[in-house]
Amino acid sequence: MKSILSLLVAGTLCFSAAAQPVARTKHLIIITIDGFRWQEVFTGADPLLVANPDYVRDTALTRGMYWDSTAELRRQKLLPFFWGTLATKGRLYGNRLWGNKVNVRNFYKISYPGYNEMSVGFPNPDITSNEFGPNPNASVFEWLNKSPDLSGRVAIYGTWRTYVDIFNEPRSHLAMQAGWATAPRTNDAARDTLLARLFDTTTRFDEEDVGNSFLQVELLDYVRTGKPRVLFVGYGETDNWAHQGRYDLVLESAHRTDGFVKELWDTLQAMPQYHGTTTFIITADHGRGSGPVEWKDHGVHQKGSENVWIAVIGPDTPALGERTNIAPVMQAQIAATVAALIGKDYRKDVPRAAPAIADVLKGP
Repeated sequence: MKSILSLLVAGTLCFSAAAQPVARTKHLIIITIDGFRWQEVFTGADPLLVANPDYVRDTALTRGMYWDSTAELRRQKLLPFFWGTLATKGRLYGNRLWGNKVNVRNFYKISYPGYNEMSVGFPNPDITSNEFGPNPNASVFEWLNKSPDLSGRVAIYGTWRTYVDIFNEPRSHLAMQAGWATAPRTNDAARDTLLARLFDTTTRFDEEDVGNSFLQVELLDYVRTGKPRVLFVGYGETDNWAHQGRYDLVLESAHRTDGFVKELWDTLQAMPQYHGTTTFIITADHGRGSGPVEWKDHGVHQKGSENVWIAVIGPDTPALGERTNIAPVMQAQIAATVAALIGKDYRKDVPRAAPAIADVLKGP
C-alpha cells in the first residue's frame, strides 16, 4: 500500500509540474513606434493616401515600393519582419477588421499620456500635455529596477527627449538615452569620435527628436555592452512625418523601423544569454485619425486616436498569429504584462494597475 501511495503521490507531483507553464523569458524588450496606425500595420499602405500628391512627393515610386492588390501583400511589403517573423512566431492584437481591439483609456490620446498609461498601468487625468514635466507616477521600469536581480539592468532608449520626464530620470535612476543627449562612450575611440561628429553637425528636425538611425547605433552598442534585462525602446519618426503630412516618409520610416526591430532581434538572438530567453512587446502610444486629412493628427478631437495595436513574440507566448474573438485589450495592461513575463507581480504593489494580458501569458 505504501509503495502504491508513493507512486500515486509522485505521479500527481509530476502531473502538477507538467501542468504549470515554466516562464522562460529572462529578458524583456518593449518597443514603441510612435503614432503608427493600426491601419498600416494590418493593411499596409492606405489607398486614400499612397497616390495623393498632397502627401506623397513621388507617387509612382511610393506605389512601386509599397502598393499591391491585397492588404496581405501590402503589409508584407511595408513590414517584412513584422509579417515574416512576428506574425508567424508570435501574437498580434489590434486588427479591428477582425473584431480584435486594443484601446487607449486616457482621455487625451497623445504621446505623454499614452506612455504613462502603458508603463504605469493606469491613465493619469492630470497629464494633459506633452509638456507636463516630471512624471509623479513610477513606471513598471522604475519598479523593476528596484528588484535586486534587475537593479542597474533596466534601461530607456528613445528618440524623444521627453522620455526623461515620462520616466522621471532624476528619481528613477534608470539608465537612459533620450533625444540629442551625447551618446555614451564605447571602447572604440574612432567610433565615438564619428558618432559625436554626426550628432554635432546634423541638421536637426527639431531639438527634441533624434533620428531613428542615430538611436539604433547607440542602442546596439548598449545591448552588447550593458546587457540589459528589461529595455524600453522608443522610435519616433513615424509620428513626426505624419504631423508634417508626409505620408511617403511615414511609410519609409515604418519600413526602416521594421528593419531596425529585425536588427535588434537578430543581434540579441545571436548572443547566448539572450537566445531563446527574450520577449519583444511592440506597440504604439496612440492611434490617429483616418481619411484624407484627419490621418495627420491625433488627440481628443480625432476619432480613431484611441485605437492602437500590440505584437508579442517570445518563449512564453505561443505562435498563434492574429488573434480573433477575444475580449478587447487595454493599453494599460502592458505594464503588468511586462512584469509578469519577467516573473514579477506588479499589481501586488500597484493594485490600481490593469491586469496583465492573460492571452499573452498562456505558456507552451
